[in-house]
Amino acid sequence: MRIAYLDCFAGISGDMFLGALLDASVDPNILHEAVAALNLNATLKIEKVDRSGISSTKVHVYEGSKLAEAPTQKTPAADHNHQHTHTHQHHPKTQHQHKAGHTHEHDHTHGRSLTVIRDLINAASLPPTVKQTAIQTFELLGVSEAKIHNVPIEKIHFHEVGAVDAIVDIVAASAGIHALAIDKWFSSSLNVGGGMVDCAHGRFPVPAPATADLLRGLPTYSAHIEKELVTPTGAALIRALAPTFGQQPAMRVEHIGYGAGTRNPKDFPNVLRLSIGEADDSAHPKHEPSKHHAHDAQTVTVLETALDDLSPQILAYVSETALAQGALDVMLTPVIMKKGRPGTLLTVLCNPSDSPALQQLILHETSTLGLRIRQDSRVCVDRHHAHVTTPYGDIRVKIGTLNGQECNIAPEFEDCRTAATKHNVPLKLVQQAAIAAYLK
Repeated sequence: MRIAYLDCFAGISGDMFLGALLDASVDPNILHEAVAALNLNATLKIEKVDRSGISSTKVHVYEGSKLAEAPTQKTPAADHNHQHTHTHQHHPKTQHQHKAGHTHEHDHTHGRSLTVIRDLINAASLPPTVKQTAIQTFELLGVSEAKIHNVPIEKIHFHEVGAVDAIVDIVAASAGIHALAIDKWFSSSLNVGGGMVDCAHGRFPVPAPATADLLRGLPTYSAHIEKELVTPTGAALIRALAPTFGQQPAMRVEHIGYGAGTRNPKDFPNVLRLSIGEADDSAHPKHEPSKHHAHDAQTVTVLETALDDLSPQILAYVSETALAQGALDVMLTPVIMKKGRPGTLLTVLCNPSDSPALQQLILHETSTLGLRIRQDSRVCVDRHHAHVTTPYGDIRVKIGTLNGQECNIAPEFEDCRTAATKHNVPLKLVQQAAIAAYLK
């Protein structure tokens, strides 16, 4: 199984994640093509820099004519001494410096709504899976912002994360994530840093409000440096990846990448480390019981409510938002309620740590006056991916195993849909070809 581990001892931001992807073998052309597909007249500049003695990759985003003004190659000393006034100090972009008294409403690049960003991404010539991850990341940001301001998510106008550089960071990161084809992501606890940060809402202690909400339920700590280390973009990307947190798992590392932050503080490597390789099954001999056998029961939280007075449009929206916010599954079941009224039973399955946020989502967005909450046990088979070659291109196949025996084979739907559209053939033909290729 191909796995990846993120060392977030210096936090995580969008540009650090891009740098780590590139440093860990992702083809730069994949990111350049994703950025070009957005038609935002933006360009990536990639360079090698030094961070406290660690050679790492730094990614800059430039818009239009700003590319011509980009510095050629920063020296570590120059990078350390350069001052910025960007709101999020961890990964400032020189083309978005703000002056005192600036109001975001007067800057068209700093007020995009979620609808505008979603349409922008959907209009781009990108694989459906890349669009899905990018949109999910922005929806996660939107849910947090909406909660903070107590307004509907569609009325949220992103400021810093709605600027061109943040859109490019998220879309390019999504393209890199899918290019790696990682079966399972892992991550260390997140160092959020410390001190105060200036954001669109005023001056706040680190982490900023949206970042703090996105990190709800995740393992975080504050150490080493009084600066913002986890940005909203970085927190949203972590949420979208949904990694397993803890120590690095047993793995045979093939690639190691270091993504650089903008600052170069003394004796603190401001980098995100990404390790990619294969899970090392030899570390867990088959005759020894594993802590997570497929037949071991897992505890999940079930949130449930019945609704007979809510628009189907809102029900669909709540379902999509719940999935974007970390729900494991969402079900809408037709039911007959009191007085013979047809209604819908909304059931949300989630990890216990995600339950509080999803409770708030349902209570705020639906017409319910209460929820039923229970803890259930579930049993899951082990899952991994294989890549097969078909006449319609490479397709990922998900394999389910129980006690080492294959019990289910399923081609990835999005891969099959993309191939069917590209080759103008029936979707079921691509699915059948993928299964046949795997069985051979």
